[in-house]
Formats: sequence, structure tokens, C-alpha cells
Amino acid sequence: RHLQILQTGQLHCLSRASVLAPIKRRFAASCNHLMTRPSVIVAGAGIIGASIAFNLARKGYPVTLLDRTAPAAGASFGNAGGIVNNSCVPTSTPGIVFDVARMLTQPHSPFSLRPRYFLKALPWLIQFLNQSRRIRVDHNADRLHALTSSAASDWLKLVGETTLNRYVKDVGWLKVFSSTNSFANMIFAQQLMDRLQVPYEVLGASDIRQLEPALAPEFSHGLFQSDALHITDPGALVHEMTELLLAHGGTYQKMSVEQINTSNDTVTVSSGSTSLTADKLIIATGAYSKTLATMVGDKVMLAAERGYHMMFPRTTATLLSRPVVNGDDSFVLSPMETGMRMTSQVEIADVEDPPDYQRIRGLSQLAKRMLPELDIQEESVWMGCRPSLPDSLPVIGPSSVSNNIIYAFGHQHLGMTLGPVTAFLVEQILAGVRAKIDLHPYRIDRFNTAF
Repeated sequence: RHLQILQTGQLHCLSRASVLAPIKRRFAASCNHLMTRPSVIVAGAGIIGASIAFNLARKGYPVTLLDRTAPAAGASFGNAGGIVNNSCVPTSTPGIVFDVARMLTQPHSPFSLRPRYFLKALPWLIQFLNQSRRIRVDHNADRLHALTSSAASDWLKLVGETTLNRYVKDVGWLKVFSSTNSFANMIFAQQLMDRLQVPYEVLGASDIRQLEPALAPEFSHGLFQSDALHITDPGALVHEMTELLLAHGGTYQKMSVEQINTSNDTVTVSSGSTSLTADKLIIATGAYSKTLATMVGDKVMLAAERGYHMMFPRTTATLLSRPVVNGDDSFVLSPMETGMRMTSQVEIADVEDPPDYQRIRGLSQLAKRMLPELDIQEESVWMGCRPSLPDSLPVIGPSSVSNNIIYAFGHQHLGMTLGPVTAFLVEQILAGVRAKIDLHPYRIDRFNTAF
């Protein structure tokens, strides 16, 4: 029996049951709250959105995944499939202005800027150049590494024992050079990697031959990251991930988000006469996210880095064991289930501009020189838009306008790498627990002073 002193000073005896009853009620209410998952709409069915939706569905969240076209219809379809664990080198580094000027004069330049888009892109380009200051580069490298240091393990955690694991190969990421001068340009990147204790191996000609005997013998320098993974068919993986989302009780709907309305407790997205309402909205629409963020009331300095690929015949896929970056000419040959894929280009242009396949087609002879047995018959060509911010960091976190809206976009060249990482961070935000990394550097309004 227990004693309770009331304000009157009188002593009253209470039974154990009467004391524990309110505690039990509060505990039950707390458990019910923890077991209640908010309903979630995920806009964008690329690797970021699909990873978020799949992870939430299997954790018991009511999830609806939306896309204006189809799963993996954008940049998630046509990339090289690299999961570059511990990636830490931002795109803008000291001397980038001279690198860009040099690339613009090269016959097979990996960089291009549509002239009529220049003025529109100018604020982004100014901020991009500003990020090449050493203090900014170090900051951006640290923040990139904070995201990517668990990329490989998070991928294995997400795919687990599902059918998705057949697409994930533990083969590493190889970059090769035939020129001593071009390999010397890696010194700054190596210094960043060394400071952050990123594991890698410097290879000579014989080491390269041992890893990839079909490569031309001219490649005398290499850098190998053995902890990287490879996705052998990114598009198929995203489609299958969407199927698994459905198997876990989630839903998928083809829908273009044309309007976003928020209340104190819910978010409604609309397209024509169709409306969907949920407790939370995740915006993961890649290069199209700027439009949706503007609907919400947020400004973001987002550009479309358009990339291209060319597919060679299916029979060529066995020539390489892993993605190989040609460091001299800035393209990647990546073996896919459907053939050898060549990826390249950074084209700054509007997301709706028509593609220009001339540059990617112009690289086929260089690919043949790199891999002499390669059949360079064109099977298909493709263009997709990478969503990029000037500092090479994505936007991950709540809207500055509404806590019911969470952003997850802007992963530039690391979308495949960071799909599961982003999915787990969004789950932590929704659960109201402390994220495993500080998300302040990835906030949407970090460039507001530039507007």
C-alpha cells in the first residue's frame, strides 16, 4: 500500500492498483502514439523517391508513391550504376574556372552550356564558382563524406534478402589514365580522400591489366576504390523496388503534381480534378523539384546537369567486370545486364530542352580505343537531368514553410549512391528522432542570400 499527501495535509492509503492505473493508461497512450505512423505521399519515383517509399512501407507507414511519367523515367534510368562509397570530392574545386575554360576548347569536351540558357544559369554558375574556394571545398567534402561513408552498407541493408540484391555487385570503382599529366590532376582529389581517410589504391599498368585485361595497354595509371558497389540495371532495380513497395502495402499512382496546399496537420497535392491528402509530403522529384518547392514557397538554387548515355550490344557486357572511368576523356564504360553502357557529359540547359546526342556519339571511337574488343554499334541513346546545387550537396530536410513537407533532392552525380542513405535519413526525420548526421548543411534555404 502507498501513502499520498494531499493539499489538506491528510494521509490517505491507496492500493497498488489505483496508483498504477493512470501510469498504465499513459503508457498505453504513448505506445499507441508510437505505433501510429503518419500517412506519406512521396512525389518522384526515381531511386531517391522509390528508396524512401519502399523503406517506409516496409516499416509500416501508409505510403503513396507518385510520378508524372513512370518509375525510373529520369536520371535514375540511365546512369553508370556506381555506388561510390566514401565519395567526397565536390564538383567545384580550386581551379575549376580554368578547367571549364579548357574543356570548352576540347573537341570531345565533357562540359557544355546552351548559349540561350546562359543568363538563366548565371546565378547558379556564380555560386558554383564561389564554392571552389578552399574553405568551401573542405566544408563540402566533409558534408559529402558524411553522407556517402555508409552508402554501401546502407544499400546492403535496404535490399537485404529481397530480390533486389541480384542487381548489386561488390566489384569496386576503377578510374584509369593513359597520361601522366591527366593522372597528376588527381592530386587534389587524393589529398581530400587522404584527409578523410577514404580507402583507395593507386595502380600501375600491370595492376590495371589484372583487374580488367580487356582494356587497352596504354592505361598506365589507375585509382581503385574496392569498397564501391555496382548496380547492373538501375532502371530495372527501381521498377522492382516499386513492385516491392506494393507488396508491402504501399501504392503507386501516375500523377503530375500541379498544386500543393498545406494545413496545420495535412498536405494535399492536386492534378486537375485529382487530389490526394496525407500527413506528410516528401518531394523527391529530382531536377523538377525546384518547381514544386516554389509551389510550397521555398527558393532553391537548383540546376539540371544533363547527362547522356549510349548502349552497345548485349554481347559486350562481359568485356569489363566493373564500371571503368576514362580519366583522360571523362566518360565511363559500365557493364549492364543489357549491354555495355557509355555515360558522359555535363550539359547545363533547361530540363525541357531537346537532347543533343552529337557529343555522346562522338565518343564511340574513344570507347573503342579504350576497349579494343568493343562492338560500338549503337543500340540506343538517352539523356537525363541530374539535379545539382552549386555546392554538390543535396537538399535533405523539412521545408522552411511547413514541417509537413520534407525535401530529398539535388543528389547530382550521386543519386544511385545515396538512395538508401537518404531513405533512412527521411525515416528518422518522420520519426522525430535525431538523424545519424547533422542535417543543417543540407537545408533548402542555405543559398537564400544569393537571391
